[in-house]
Amino acid sequence: MKTNCIVLLLILCLFSSCYNAERNCADFKNGKFSFTYEENGKKQTTVFVRKDSIEIETYKGKTDTSSVRWVNDCEYILQKKNPKNRQEQKGVVIRILSTTKNSYTFEFGLVGSQNKSIGTAILLDN
Repeated sequence: MKTNCIVLLLILCLFSSCYNAERNCADFKNGKFSFTYEENGKKQTTVFVRKDSIEIETYKGKTDTSSVRWVNDCEYILQKKNPKNRQEQKGVVIRILSTTKNSYTFEFGLVGSQNKSIGTAILLDN
């Protein structure tokens, strides 16, 4: 009985380690997206349009432009075109973790920082 349990546990571990999240990252290099997050207890939504090497973001009625440098199909670095302070001069690394037909889940943080956050971007228009 004990041996059967161990064998079953090993088989389950084997199959669970074979699971990979779907990542069709190239499908999300271009398009119009929305991203909703919580800031000071309030939900905020930002809308951005990305076309290859440029991203235009509208946040709280303000529009900003960033350059996009793709590291690979699933990772890119955003750099603001016109930073207003030292904090905005730092790049933001974004790594796509998984994709669905109309969205992708990503991890993001300042370049070189260990502090990362996770979000989901929804494709509004291609």
